[in-house]
Amino acid sequence: MPGTRRVVIAAFPGVELLEVTGPAEVFSVASRLAAAAGAAGYRVEIAAPQAGELTTAAGIRLVADRELAGVCPGTDTLLVAGAIAPGADGRFEAVVPPAVVAWLGGAAADARRVGGVCAGVHLLAAAGLLDGLPATTHWLTADRLAADHPGVAVDPEPIFIRAGRIWTCAGVTAAMDLALAMVAEDLGPELALAAARAMVMYVKRPGGQSQFSVPLSVQTVSDDRIDRLRRWIDEHPAAELSVEEMAARVHLSARHFGRVFRQRTGRTPAAYQEEVRVELARRLLEETGDGLPEIALASGLGSVETLHRAFRRRLGATPAEYRRRFRPHPATV
Repeated sequence: MPGTRRVVIAAFPGVELLEVTGPAEVFSVASRLAAAAGAAGYRVEIAAPQAGELTTAAGIRLVADRELAGVCPGTDTLLVAGAIAPGADGRFEAVVPPAVVAWLGGAAADARRVGGVCAGVHLLAAAGLLDGLPATTHWLTADRLAADHPGVAVDPEPIFIRAGRIWTCAGVTAAMDLALAMVAEDLGPELALAAARAMVMYVKRPGGQSQFSVPLSVQTVSDDRIDRLRRWIDEHPAAELSVEEMAARVHLSARHFGRVFRQRTGRTPAAYQEEVRVELARRLLEETGDGLPEIALASGLGSVETLHRAFRRRLGATPAEYRRRFRPHPATV
């Protein structure tokens, strides 16, 4: 159909399956709905270093429509999928195939819109496409992305970030949120909502929505004292502990404790404690009908005013807005 937008998803052997098929399915459903309304949708192609079968990280094989060098000009949306694998030190690292990075410079210049999916963001950074821009990626590799590419303003919190024509997103399911946001931009919010309903997805999940559970976002640290304290905070989010009291628990001076905690976790003790409390408040908003005063007290945030401030700062939404988006059943706030 005239006006059909061509989407190219760059893949490679070992790619994460859902980083390719997730966005592809969103664009496919949107296209079918658009066609029913007499409008143009999308045509999705998979490109890889070599055309033909490739085995994903899940062991399931996909078929690349064409090799990277054979991608024709006129791409509307170029998405770069990725993969994460254990590194030599036991921490997870992004897989960065040189062939894909080398191809990206010219291919990205030809596309109207470019997106990095999860660890695929590392490939965009390696190709120089993110210099001077904000970006997000999977929390497991965000620190490495920031270290390898200091010119990129890495934010490990959001599920996706748009910086002009460049989009980046977090874990594999966030790729579907990113694709839905692109559909909303192209075909309108009503069609995006219809696509989300057809796929039984949340629609309009904001890009600033936190991508992970707080305890899971911190890999096991190399200091047992800090790890034990962190787990205690996870289990007692409403407990009132000053930095001095936390330091006393691990037998360190307050100043040295603050430095060690941040070095091990990437956060200040106060910031980590607030993240844990916001995480609990989120769950209570999703799973209970409790009012905001009760949730503020149960989560350790104390007051409704503090609850509002923490949600706006960390999630870009009020507690009421969050509940409307994410609670399965209507609730009175």
